[in-house]
Amino acid sequence: MRRLWPFGVVAVVELIGVAADSTLLQWLAKPLLAPVLLVYLLRARRRVDPVAVGLVFATGGDIALLLSGDTAFLVGMGCFLVTQIAFLAAFLRHRRPPAAGLIIYLALWAVANLLLWRALGPLRLPVLGYSLALSLMAAAANGVSRRVALGGGLFLLSDLLIGLDAVDLRIPGHGLAVMITYIAALLLITTGWVAASDRRDRSAAGVGHTTPTPAPGPTPDGVR
Repeated sequence: MRRLWPFGVVAVVELIGVAADSTLLQWLAKPLLAPVLLVYLLRARRRVDPVAVGLVFATGGDIALLLSGDTAFLVGMGCFLVTQIAFLAAFLRHRRPPAAGLIIYLALWAVANLLLWRALGPLRLPVLGYSLALSLMAAAANGVSRRVALGGGLFLLSDLLIGLDAVDLRIPGHGLAVMITYIAALLLITTGWVAASDRRDRSAAGVGHTTPTPAPGPTPDGVR
């Protein structure tokens, strides 16, 4: 975990920027959140996997959402759609998620889209598709580990808050709530994925390198 201190620094700068409404600090910090975790992931795993791909596209999404306007919002959503699909592919390859979690997340997806449908206007279909991928990712995260599952849930919560803002429903401290949940989600997903993947690799190596037990036979003279 000592290798994660750069992420802590970047996260603090980003949160200060959001709290102080400093565009400069946010431009300095937000585009670095996912890349710092990507470096951590590549050093730990020494390979490019779907989670690494997801972090690359999360960087693009973060940059796009620093801009204003519907076009930037849609570009950001497109980048994060690839992030969710990449995470989903990684989690499903790791282990099949529990059916109960899938049902719960799909129910939440249906209810949220039903409640926001009229207010979303022309963003309805893009949000419908993106939120489905997000919900499936969060459900699949339950099959990896508790840490990754919590990260998936926080990612969904963070994006739900963004969706509420898009229809002019803001909670107090909205900006900080979005970034705190998002930062925590990225951290939990990345570190949880590294830990779960390492456990799987060690388990596979143990199974594949088991030393066969020699067949019993006569004991040589002089050996007890």
